[in-house]
Amino acid sequence: MRIIQTQFRVDQLMLKGELFLPDTPHPPPLVVGSHGLEGSRFSAKQQVLSRLLPENKIAFFRFDHRGCGDSQGDFLQETSLEKRTRDFLAAVSHVRGLDRTAPHLGVFGSSMGGATCINAWQTLEKKFGRLCGGVLCAAPLKSHTIQNIPTQGTETRPDLPLSFFKKNLLFDLTDQAAFLHHVLVFHGDADTVVPVSNACALFEKMHLPKHCIIQKNGDHPMSSPGDQAEFEIQALAWFKQIFHLSDAA
Repeated sequence: MRIIQTQFRVDQLMLKGELFLPDTPHPPPLVVGSHGLEGSRFSAKQQVLSRLLPENKIAFFRFDHRGCGDSQGDFLQETSLEKRTRDFLAAVSHVRGLDRTAPHLGVFGSSMGGATCINAWQTLEKKFGRLCGGVLCAAPLKSHTIQNIPTQGTETRPDLPLSFFKKNLLFDLTDQAAFLHHVLVFHGDADTVVPVSNACALFEKMHLPKHCIIQKNGDHPMSSPGDQAEFEIQALAWFKQIFHLSDAA
C-alpha cells in the first residue's frame, strides 16, 4: 500500500486528506469517504476502510471536512450541509486530478457524511459520469428526525446553540435520494440519534440495485463488535461487486 498525504483548497480554506493506494499494476477504482458531524478522517469506519479497501485493490481517500481534524475553518462558523457538500465535491475533483486512480468512483458516508454523499450525488454524476455506487451508515434523510442533538461543548469546540442547527443543518433529502443507485445502507434499529426510519425512507426512494442491513439492537456509532465485523464483510463485498472485482482479479 502507498499513502499520499495531500491537501486541497475550498472556499479559501485548506483541507487535509490522505489517499490510500493499493499495489496494483493498473490505476484502481476509487472510494471517497465523508465523516460524521464531529468526526474526522480518523473516525473508526474511515480507518477500517483505509486498510480494508487497498488490501482488496480499491483506493480510498479520506479527509477532514472544514473545521474538523487538521483542516482549516471554525466548526461553528463553517459547518453546514451545503458547505460539507462543497468539501466533498472538491475532494473528489482533487483526487481525480492526481491521476492515480481509475474513473470508477464510489462513495462512503457515515451519519452526517451519509447525508453529504446523498446531497452530492447528482452533482457528482453530472461532473464525473455515472457513479458505481456507495455505502451509507446511519445517514439522516430528514434533519427534523434527528434526536439527542449534541449541543454540549467538547474539548475541540464550544457549546452549540440550537440556533446553529436551525440555521445550518435543516434539510430534507428525500428528492435527492431518488438519484441514488447501487447503494448499501447500514442502520441500527436502536439508534437514538438518527432513527432507523431514515434508512427505511432512504431505501424506498433509491433505485435498484440496493440493499439495506438493519442491525438488531445497533446504536448510532455501530459500537457492537459483531456489527462492526458485519460492516467490514458486507461493505467490502458491496464495493467489490459495484466495481466488478473478483477475488481472482
